[in-house]
Amino acid sequence: MNEAFAPKIESAVESFRTLLCQQLERQEKMEKDSGAKDFSKMEKIVVGLVPGDGIGPILFRETERVLKKLVEKELASGKIELKQIEGLTIENRLALGVSVPKDTLDAIKECDVLLKGPTTTPKGGTLESANVTLRRELDLYANVRPVTLPEEGIDWIFYRENTEGEYVLGSRGVEIPGKLAMDFKVTTDAGTRRIARAAFEYAKNNGKTNLAIVTKANIMKKTDGNFSAICHEVAADYPNVTAEDWYIDIMAANLVNKEIRNRFQVFLLPNLYGDIITDEAAQIQGGVGTAGSANLGDRYAMFEAIHGSAPRMIEEGLGDYANPESLLRALEMLLRHICLTSAADRLAKALNETAKEVVVTGTREGATCRQFADALLARL
Repeated sequence: MNEAFAPKIESAVESFRTLLCQQLERQEKMEKDSGAKDFSKMEKIVVGLVPGDGIGPILFRETERVLKKLVEKELASGKIELKQIEGLTIENRLALGVSVPKDTLDAIKECDVLLKGPTTTPKGGTLESANVTLRRELDLYANVRPVTLPEEGIDWIFYRENTEGEYVLGSRGVEIPGKLAMDFKVTTDAGTRRIARAAFEYAKNNGKTNLAIVTKANIMKKTDGNFSAICHEVAADYPNVTAEDWYIDIMAANLVNKEIRNRFQVFLLPNLYGDIITDEAAQIQGGVGTAGSANLGDRYAMFEAIHGSAPRMIEEGLGDYANPESLLRALEMLLRHICLTSAADRLAKALNETAKEVVVTGTREGATCRQFADALLARL
């Protein structure tokens, strides 16, 4: 080994020691269960509104109109308070050099739930994804993404671990310039156990009998191997739910196999695999513009579209043609989470009807974001 690399190696080793200690501290903190919030018993619920950037503000403007229509009685009575939150644009984050500005994060922590538009993450550099930061800071450990295709008997729900894997240290790898770079993947026992418990609880409470544990445990033997083993330990408490192991590559193929894909019900995955495969599933449903997601923790929850900020659409002047259905589906999930089931049902029915008649393609040949929202509001 070239002795010139010795100082860089020592620096990398010391950096890894720091990361290891920090992750052990995080594991210990997770083991202290704080208990989940019961929205049915809350006198007031604060909903934070975060438009994001790129196509985010365009989608958000229409979604906010729908939200205010659906909860107008709760707004009038003070049951729900809407809190506008600024500062999460890419321009502001780049100027400050932080993924989430402190005053923005402080404002977010004053809310109970967030409705959030897409935010841009630059390629390269060290600026972490705003989503990754928020999921970590708010401990939003379960990313939940439903996908349905009734005509094919598809009713999938994905439980993606949301605070670990390749993402938790994604901006803190080590590098010997011109020679090599290394990033880290983190799997904790406590983090795996709580996402597994959430997925199995959903299966039990919703009459689901099949749960697919999706990993690459044959290659990632420590991280994915432990993830699979812990999930099976949790499975022992749910005898009416059959837990099956699948590798991520074959599961990606299974989702496009019309002969077998409708047999799957609940999916349980580590972070990166869940991120990728839920985009595939959304495309099967009708495109990433049709899918919403929930980021759930015990204290906070965040609801958003599954896709990004689409800077290319903005550059091409097509922002007004972005499909708001994704963020509206996330709004439906938010309403259910805070126990406004009737409003969520109204929105779901109107969304299904509107999507059949108003086609948003992301091009000038399709309807605009505003036209879709106008048609939806007319039904509400």
